[in-house]
Amino acid sequence: MTDMIKELIPIVDKSTKYEGINQTAIPFVQFFKAFTTSQILHTVYEPSLFIILQAAKIVTLGSHTYRYDPLSYLVSSVHLPVAGQIIEASEALPFLSVQITFTPEQIYKIAEQLNPINQAESHETSIGISMKEIGHELIEAVHRLICLSNKPRDIDVLAPLYLQEILYRLLLSDQAKTLMQFAPIESNAGRIAKSIQLIQKDLFESITIQELADQIGMSASSFHKHFKNITTMSPIQYRKLNRLQEARRLMLSQHLDVSDAAFQVGYESPSQFSREYTRYFGLSPSKDIKQMKKIFAIS
Repeated sequence: MTDMIKELIPIVDKSTKYEGINQTAIPFVQFFKAFTTSQILHTVYEPSLFIILQAAKIVTLGSHTYRYDPLSYLVSSVHLPVAGQIIEASEALPFLSVQITFTPEQIYKIAEQLNPINQAESHETSIGISMKEIGHELIEAVHRLICLSNKPRDIDVLAPLYLQEILYRLLLSDQAKTLMQFAPIESNAGRIAKSIQLIQKDLFESITIQELADQIGMSASSFHKHFKNITTMSPIQYRKLNRLQEARRLMLSQHLDVSDAAFQVGYESPSQFSREYTRYFGLSPSKDIKQMKKIFAIS
C-alpha cells in the first residue's frame, strides 16, 4: 500500500458518517464504508474509477470476475450491471473505497488532445470493465482530488482540473484500450456507448433491437455482436437487468409493492416480473426487499 493511500484512509473514514454510499462535497466523488463482509449484491456501475483504500472486494460481470484491493483499481467505461461482494471488512479495519464518476464526453475531450498514434481501431470492441495495478502518478492525482473534500472553497475551480488529470493518467496507462475504444464517437464502441445512453434514457419504453441499431447507424447483427463484446450480454438482457435494478430501487426507496414496481418499469405481467426478478436476484421480490431493508437498516 502506498503512503498516499494510507494518508487518504483517515480522510475518507472521517467523512463517511454511516455505512454504505456517502456523498461528498465534490459532485462526482462518493465514498463507501462497510464494517462487515457482504452477500453478493447486484448494482449498476456508472462510468467510474473505483479505488479501494482498505480491505477487498470482488466484482463480477458475466463470466468475468475481478478481485481488487488497495494495490489495484477498477474502471467501468459504460453503465454496466454487475454483482459485487465485499470479502474483507471489520470494525477495526472497515472496507473503504472511493468512486470517481466521469462521462464519455470527458474521455472524448482528453483523447482528442492526446491524439495517440496507437488509438484503437474503430471496429474493435472489448469488455467495458477492467482492473489494473495502481500507479504512483494516478494515486497522486486522486490524492489531490480527495484532499479537496476538506477545502470546499477550492472545489469548483480545482476539482474539474484534477479529474482531467486522473482521466489523462488512465488514458496513458494500461487502461487506455478499455477507455480509448470509446473515444472516436463514430467507432463501434462509441456507437454502443450511445446506445447504452438511449437505453438508460428510455429504459421503460418498448424499442426493438433494429430500432436501436438504426438510431446509432449499425446493422442489427453488428450491434448485437459489439454490444455483447462490451457488456457481456445482449441488448435485451441488458435492458431487462437494468429494469429489474430500477424496480428494486423503487421498492426500497419509494416503498412500491411488487405489482406497482413491475408496471412502473414496463412489465405488463407481475408474475413474469417476479419470475425474472427471482432468477436474477436469487430471491422473490418480497423476500429480497425484506432482506435488503434488513441489510441497510431501512424501515
